[in-house]
Amino acid sequence: MDTTVEPQLAPPGAGLPKVELYVARLIFAVRRWSGSRDSFTAHFERERETIRGLLKLCDAELAATRVLIRRPRGLEDSSRFWSVWMTLDHLRIVHRSITRIIDNLSKGVSPGGKASTAAVKPNLGVTAAIINEYERSCDELQAKVAGISELKTKSRYAHPWFGLLNAAGWHALSASHITIHRVQIERILEQLSTETIRRRMKADADERVLVDSIQ
Repeated sequence: MDTTVEPQLAPPGAGLPKVELYVARLIFAVRRWSGSRDSFTAHFERERETIRGLLKLCDAELAATRVLIRRPRGLEDSSRFWSVWMTLDHLRIVHRSITRIIDNLSKGVSPGGKASTAAVKPNLGVTAAIINEYERSCDELQAKVAGISELKTKSRYAHPWFGLLNAAGWHALSASHITIHRVQIERILEQLSTETIRRRMKADADERVLVDSIQ
């Protein structure tokens, strides 16, 4: 169930505003330089646990509801009208893509093709079944990273925003990426809470009008 008409948003793959992208590149470069395999893994798991807690705050109907949110930094405009389930589906798609990329780079093999933000958008009809698939994608990514002795590979693969990255760079990106979508889920739930309250207030007002008309 959608709570608003389909909004007019930028097309998938349009990217970020130029200044925001420039700042994002600087921040990510600093994080890559100052972080480590262990710190990125720990960061990823903290965000994963936070998302688990957020999922407990909504039932299946609310989690399937698309709402328009304020755009968090790092999120494309086209991704502002998602549901919680859609956000998990996007994370699943990206985690599996990064897992494949890291696996190929660790073997000195180019993943082939071209990474695209437009290619990792979620399915509209995703259901609560996505929770297990999302969790599995997290496990697969973490297991792949743990099983590779050297992530600072000579082989690189280009991200559309951050350029050529080795396996360590893609691992660092996975931690930053899940943070953006944890914020997105928080904003979805905030918006859902606001709209639920409004619906309840309207329902109460309609009931009072009906009672008054009967009296």
